[in-house]
Amino acid sequence: MTGLFLDFTVFCSFSREGGEWSSAPEKLLNEHAELSDDAVLRTEELCAESTMRFNKLNGTNINSGTGLYNPAHEHDSCGVGFIADIKNRKSHKIVQDGLTILANLTHRGAVGADPLAGDGAGILIQVPDRLMREEAKRLGFELPPSGEYAVGMVFMPRHDSTQKECEFALELMATEEGQKVLGWRDVPTDNKCLGFSVKPNEPVIRQFLIGRGDNCADTAAFERKLFVIRKRAHIRIRKLKPEAHNEFYVASMSTSTLLYKGMVLAENLPSYFLDLNDERVESALALVHQRFSTNTFPSWELAQPFRYLCHNGEINTVRGNINWMLARRANMRSELLGEDLEKLWPLIGDGNSDSATFDNALELLVAGGYSLAHAVMLMIPEAWLDNPLMGDQRRAFYEYHAALMEPWDGPAAVSFTDG
Repeated sequence: MTGLFLDFTVFCSFSREGGEWSSAPEKLLNEHAELSDDAVLRTEELCAESTMRFNKLNGTNINSGTGLYNPAHEHDSCGVGFIADIKNRKSHKIVQDGLTILANLTHRGAVGADPLAGDGAGILIQVPDRLMREEAKRLGFELPPSGEYAVGMVFMPRHDSTQKECEFALELMATEEGQKVLGWRDVPTDNKCLGFSVKPNEPVIRQFLIGRGDNCADTAAFERKLFVIRKRAHIRIRKLKPEAHNEFYVASMSTSTLLYKGMVLAENLPSYFLDLNDERVESALALVHQRFSTNTFPSWELAQPFRYLCHNGEINTVRGNINWMLARRANMRSELLGEDLEKLWPLIGDGNSDSATFDNALELLVAGGYSLAHAVMLMIPEAWLDNPLMGDQRRAFYEYHAALMEPWDGPAAVSFTDG
């Protein structure tokens, strides 16, 4: 188990409404208290209609850039938390403690005019083997030993035919890459806790279970194939169903970690994802995040954590970092990825937040053979130049890696794990 929390600077954030972030929702609720139930319902319907029209202006998704909005300016200012059993003992209590941390990070998030619509919250845990094994048996299939199967958390469109196309894309890519399709599981959810502006965009959430194929010698090779499967499925949907591309998202796909996240208030995450209340959901770690999206539009896919990390602050060099990643594509080689390397492009999707972009680049380095801690130190080096307090060996480490990759500058805090 690898896990680390890096704290670079003291970072403060204020709400959208001066210093009292709850003033707008409280005002709305007070006003609603004076209205009849029918008037409140009609107000909610009008707000939902307005939100949908705004998000689909001229048939485009707002994250693709509409009017004066530029998705390149996406940044986050959030709350992060991390709890782990240092002896790697799995328990449901760790999950509960993680959710308690998350609920106590509510002040680091934001709420709009809809008091139940937050910017996003999530929890990353280890794959709950007992839950998955018993659920697979209930659904009529068997799971191989732990580490030899993976669980993908998949967000899909609500339209039946498009949803089937997304499922087929994942199954096809898994088969083409030599892995075994084991089955699907519907993730139990309760959307009563979702705001009226969020429900129209709520995805169908299913878990995709994949077995390790004979072409993967070990778990690390299997993880690399999962990376390829996920990217290829996204590329296929982008080409065949471009209108559904922004509704199809694989939140996580791993043998070791599972991610529950969405556009819910922090304290409502276990109310929405019923699995999180199940005693069979056991983990030795929990990485949690409450999002405050500054200058961005909240969305299900941009809620955090991401697949390896969660982040508070802003990466101010992100445009240059993206350009450098694209520029070095022609020179990239990997003994571990081999020909699969070309299947991963485009590596970074347009409209991703700075945190999502960082996670994409980190994934590539880890798949290429770097340990997670090594990759993060490469991307976020300490201030090593002219630092008299730094040892020679440590300075030499950073100086060497400065020739390999430019720093991703600006994060206030990053916590990360590979499970």
